[in-house]
Amino acid sequence: MVSVGYTLMSEQAGPKQLVDHAIRAEAAGFDHLVVSDHYYPWLDSQGHSPYAWSVLGAVAHATSRAQLMSFVTCPIRRYHPAVVAQKASTIGALSDGRFTLGLGAGENLNEHVVGSWPHVQQRHEMFEEALQIIRPLLNGETLTFSGNHFDVPDAYVWDRPERPVPMAIAASGRQSATLAAEYGSGIISTEPDRHIIEMYDDAGGAGQPRYGQVAICYGPDEAECRKIVHDQFRWFGMGWKVNADLPGPESFAAATQFVREEDVAQGISCGPDVDVHVEAFRTFVDAGFTHVAIIQVGGESQPMFLDWARDQLLPRLREL
Repeated sequence: MVSVGYTLMSEQAGPKQLVDHAIRAEAAGFDHLVVSDHYYPWLDSQGHSPYAWSVLGAVAHATSRAQLMSFVTCPIRRYHPAVVAQKASTIGALSDGRFTLGLGAGENLNEHVVGSWPHVQQRHEMFEEALQIIRPLLNGETLTFSGNHFDVPDAYVWDRPERPVPMAIAASGRQSATLAAEYGSGIISTEPDRHIIEMYDDAGGAGQPRYGQVAICYGPDEAECRKIVHDQFRWFGMGWKVNADLPGPESFAAATQFVREEDVAQGISCGPDVDVHVEAFRTFVDAGFTHVAIIQVGGESQPMFLDWARDQLLPRLREL
């Protein structure tokens, strides 16, 4: 059975609301909760971006059953990888071992706040060094590391869960899928791409969790849902090669100024029909994903969505 997740979308809700949504989602029956780790929202209309790790700490304390995950954290600019290992282990301990550290190579949108955004080749080099630092620290080793991009003279993480926090790594091609198999214990993708899963399996990741994410917009009025999706999520279809390099919400607004409402609605299921949302989820199941987290687009609609998901959506998804 596929693990059904709920996304704590930090770009569309404040910190107290996110904790409330997490409690409601666990009570509704969601299996895992993932949180985005951003400094900016994608678009000004989303209107939020609290610090994900403070939210995770509160959610770890306020919930008891659902698995937790960062989706995803970039360990190469805004955070030093040794600090990422420390805070991941702390969340692992707070949650009694329910936390998985989701990692990715990041976006300019969030990382340029501490300095210039490196070239893609340099980012990949930095990301692999970060993985070489984080994994042994999560495992309780004392680490000394000297690389081309990071130095760790001496580090040890004192507070950790009984079992080391697992790492799942975002992938979009063969190189990143190979990294995910070599360093992680799971792969992450926001596209229902079977080829990514096959590359991951070929690189040694067979049998490990595969994490996906699908955006939907449930509501009683399909036309209103389409407007919300266009207002807040029209950036979603540009792809990570574009999304990784745009520097701020105003850039995403400019890049998507000619995207039409119908263009966005083709990629994100909208309205009250449970069948269309089940089919959107099914694309990830059919591609081989074992864990799929739902984004409900629209910050104000989360309580309504969670009630509906409890009564109608989750029972259907359990049948897949």
